[in-house]
Amino acid sequence: MSEGLKSSKTKMADIYNLIERAKKSGKIEKGTNEVTKAIERGTAKLVVYATDVEPKEIVQHLPLLCKEKKIVCKAVDSKQKLGISVGIPVATSSVAIIECKDIEKEIASLGGK
Repeated sequence: MSEGLKSSKTKMADIYNLIERAKKSGKIEKGTNEVTKAIERGTAKLVVYATDVEPKEIVQHLPLLCKEKKIVCKAVDSKQKLGISVGIPVATSSVAIIECKDIEKEIASLGGK
């Protein structure tokens, strides 16, 4: 396995971990409609979307909106894993962390804001 691929898998695991921790101690929005609203309101601290969503158009606007609003936005490989990380039994295309007192520094280290 190449060093870049290992690094990206580690980063993805870190992102899933952040979401799980935020679920316990903060507030999370699930699903593209709710995530889009959180971005537009400026309440999202971190937006995560799955790259295996079909059709891609469902989530393709999220990185652009986040860039415009200066919100950290990251892609992960699986909508199923994303659903599991927020504690729901179904896949979800995107998630926004709204409140995250315990992990603010870690979100900042991902890049953005």
